Amino acid sequence: MTHNGPALYARSRALPLTLATLAAAAALAAWGAYWVQEHLGYGGNARIPVVVLAPLLAASAIGTGLHSHSDDLDRTAARPWWPRRTVQLLALTALSAGLLALAVPGHPERYGAPALVRNLLGDTGLAAASAALVGARLSWLPVTVYGSAVYLAAPREPGGASAVWAWPMQPGPQGAAWAVAVGLFAVGGVLYASRGARPEESGPRA
Repeated sequence: MTHNGPALYARSRALPLTLATLAAAAALAAWGAYWVQEHLGYGGNARIPVVVLAPLLAASAIGTGLHSHSDDLDRTAARPWWPRRTVQLLALTALSAGLLALAVPGHPERYGAPALVRNLLGDTGLAAASAALVGARLSWLPVTVYGSAVYLAAPREPGGASAVWAWPMQPGPQGAAWAVAVGLFAVGGVLYASRGARPEESGPRA
């Protein structure tokens, strides 16, 4: 790539808009945590809406940002694209995880920063896999549908079998929920890095 390559890559992926959305998600999480503290306290499951919805919004922004406005150039590039895709996904995920962790610190035994980071990893993995399979612009849809279904159907008591399928609703230290979220991130990341986002028009992938 030329010295203008990174800037061109960022513009082709609309990264400035993605970064702005990630900052907004962190601000929403901070406001939500503050509101919960002021009105409901820290007891019980009061923070669940924050740790479910804020990572979902951030992951949806990351997934949508995987769209390329230059599919033809990507497919005809002389160098492989998977390193750039990997760096983009990891950098955005790390940035969002840091922002969310700062927005809602403490209380790992309940629903604080660890649960936020875990949910971000799992949701981003789903979004990355969706970008590769159905396209980046629709990658938010499977994540939102799954997160909404889990939020409505998960049992009130954490742990047990629900820690596997309802991992976004588990407390921060729940090991099974972490295993699922990290697995989803790994699978989704590899799928996106190797295939790229599905082109909006049929054609060979990069």
